[in-house]
Amino acid sequence: MKEIRIGVVGTGHLGRYHIQKYRKICEGQGASFACRITAVADIVPQHAQKASEGCGCRIFTDYRDLLGKIDAVSIAVPTALHYEVASFFLEAGVDVLLEKPISTTLEEADRLRTLAEANKLVFQIGFVERFNPAIAALENVIERPVFVESHRLHPFFERGTDVDVILDLMVHDLDIITHFVKSPASSVDAVGVCVLSDKVDIANARLTFAGGCVANITASRITGKLLQKTRFFGPEGYHAVDFSKRTLVSLKTQRNAEGKLEIVENPVVIKPLDPLEEEIRSFVKAVADRTPPLVSAGEARDVLELALRINNSIENNRKSSPLFAATKKTEEKDS
Repeated sequence: MKEIRIGVVGTGHLGRYHIQKYRKICEGQGASFACRITAVADIVPQHAQKASEGCGCRIFTDYRDLLGKIDAVSIAVPTALHYEVASFFLEAGVDVLLEKPISTTLEEADRLRTLAEANKLVFQIGFVERFNPAIAALENVIERPVFVESHRLHPFFERGTDVDVILDLMVHDLDIITHFVKSPASSVDAVGVCVLSDKVDIANARLTFAGGCVANITASRITGKLLQKTRFFGPEGYHAVDFSKRTLVSLKTQRNAEGKLEIVENPVVIKPLDPLEEEIRSFVKAVADRTPPLVSAGEARDVLELALRINNSIENNRKSSPLFAATKKTEEKDS
């Protein structure tokens, strides 16, 4: 059994968790593959040293120094650096697990996808909610959603504010919704506000899909309490996913003894799995077996395109708002 040499670039909040999960997987028994963390990189060596303590791996401040020492890499750097770092490894023939979003522009996303395909590499995007056990259970009961309502509300943290709340948080829900709706968005209408950063911190988007489904999505990083819920409504019933609690409430329609339709609970089985651990396990298995990843670059590119359309709608609505005009006059007067 060939051992897969693993590298991690970026040992901040997410990178530390990647290292923890790799260690658990690599040190576990019974896997169909063998893996080992051989190198990590961070511009702050103390961060890398602390995050990788006990790994017995090499530490670098330049991610390019990992080349030749790894077969696959997790990239958990700020979004603005996604293209630079991911393209380096893809060009060098290294399989990549890249944290979401895939990049900041569609041109970059397309180039990364082309690089991976040309070099026949595993290129997985880190949409961790795809591996939430509640979503795995939903796959078995959902049919055709006609309306979706989603809320992803978080307290404010400095990390992640290099991008707006759409690319920071809402992309998770865009990925999940488009995965189940399986239809392109025909119209997008959105509003957003900057509150604690210079980028949009709270946003709401109403999407209409070509297949007829409508989705109302709210994302915030200025909320006091955590809320991560998505509700799917369709002819067969109602399904409510709580991502943070990893639970699913499923109700379905059926006819009773009198032949009348009624709503009853649809029993579901949810396995007690850790989403990030499952995501990384899936990536390593894809690398070992040379199989396509669960979350492809093409899907991530489509999610990015939708996120950018939402951002464009927010900007257009902001410019046409009377509040924007009033604010602009005040700013001009003050200057």
